[in-house]
Amino acid sequence: YSPDKKARGKKFHDYSDEKKVKDEEIPYLDFPSLVRADVLHQQGIDGSGITVAVIDSGADIKGKELKKNKRKNKRVKKLYDAIKGKEGKAKDEFGHGTHVASVIGNSAPSIDGRYNSIAPGIDLAVVKAFDRNGIGTYAQVIEGMQWILDHREEYNIRVLNLSFSAPVRSHYWDDPLNRAVMALWQAGVVVVTSAGNNGPDAMSIGVPGNVPYVLTVGAMTDNFTPADMSDDYLASFSAAGPTYEGFVKPEMVAPGGHLTGLMDRKTTLVLEHPEYHNFNEYFTMSGTSQATAVVSGIAALMLQADPTLTPDDVKCRLIASARLAAYPDGTPAFSIFQQGAGLVDAMDAVNSDATGCANRGLDIAADIDGSAHFGGPAAMDENGNFFIRSVEGHRWDPNDVNGAGYFWNDGYFWSDGYFWNDAFFWNDAFFWNDSYFWNDAFFWNDGFFWNDGFFWNDSSMETDSSDIPVSISGCQRGG
Repeated sequence: YSPDKKARGKKFHDYSDEKKVKDEEIPYLDFPSLVRADVLHQQGIDGSGITVAVIDSGADIKGKELKKNKRKNKRVKKLYDAIKGKEGKAKDEFGHGTHVASVIGNSAPSIDGRYNSIAPGIDLAVVKAFDRNGIGTYAQVIEGMQWILDHREEYNIRVLNLSFSAPVRSHYWDDPLNRAVMALWQAGVVVVTSAGNNGPDAMSIGVPGNVPYVLTVGAMTDNFTPADMSDDYLASFSAAGPTYEGFVKPEMVAPGGHLTGLMDRKTTLVLEHPEYHNFNEYFTMSGTSQATAVVSGIAALMLQADPTLTPDDVKCRLIASARLAAYPDGTPAFSIFQQGAGLVDAMDAVNSDATGCANRGLDIAADIDGSAHFGGPAAMDENGNFFIRSVEGHRWDPNDVNGAGYFWNDGYFWSDGYFWNDAFFWNDAFFWNDSYFWNDAFFWNDGFFWNDGFFWNDSSMETDSSDIPVSISGCQRGG
């Protein structure tokens, strides 16, 4: 959104007659059930003992919903303002960061006692890197990542949520923000990032979602019928792969349509769009930001259940347990470049024993030090269609709506049993394990699609990137 500067601070909506809604009167918001996190809550798996860091526009922690976990213990480990370079405060003037943190870990039970978040027991570390307009820079985001890297052991930060995106301007390994992300993954932090809201076209994944190692999340919606999975569909705004280096992205999709979470009424988003403000302190919005928050919460549930899991283990089990949107014969209803392995499933991910099925063939240490870089299994045929080298028939073909391309358009729903099922399992032989040393054999041989050249050549985390903009990925209407 682009707020009108002249309107800041004004009341767009008269709240004087709005009834104060108590926490116990908030209805159940359904999205935890879509991924079966609610079943795990009943078993005591709620993210307790795991700290999730959120780099965003800050967070409003005045209310008990984010200030304390479900056991009513203080849960905010630290607040850090990367814009000012100070600890202690991370005021959310935009609203997005509070909403994302709420989807991950709102600890207030609904009217029926269920939780309106994925991991209500987590602890939080909040880093503010985006201003009141939802805009940040590479320098601010990387500053926030450095703070998390420095304090990860002190605060037991195991998961990092990155619900934002920037345009791709170089290979993933030359981008300084991506290099910071890879350093965190290498250090043992599960990094979950949004695919971006520039879909549905192919090759629309942004930075840092184009990093091959991390979890990149697209969005689906329940079509306002959470009890009926047969009319669920892929959100039209959800960005799609492959990446420029041929990696399949996103790895999975999660609920990202019309999710309701906490947001103060004085923030920019509420002042600009009061029609989406409800239940006194809640706001409904759509985006891959919200889908990313869902997966970050699930990662926390997995790490509570098994703290020994590495980031690669978490990624492997999430992929192996996802439910593909497929036709009755198991054929994907959408391209793998749109839905990845399918809809994330918290219950199956926590109970999975899959191992060794993510990031095989990659070497993150070599990638970071520059001694080797990698490409994925995606390729382009002579007609400009994308496909997976190792799996015959899985293609992105915009000219063949009913064929192997599973082409997406804005009107594509499915209603005859094409739902997120568990009939298709990405086994050890599938493309998630395939990677290659980068060479001239990839399909964008000389063009690289970006016009600004490699202006980050030889860059590092210390590169001055102060005027490179980054935007938040959760301001989509509808869904």
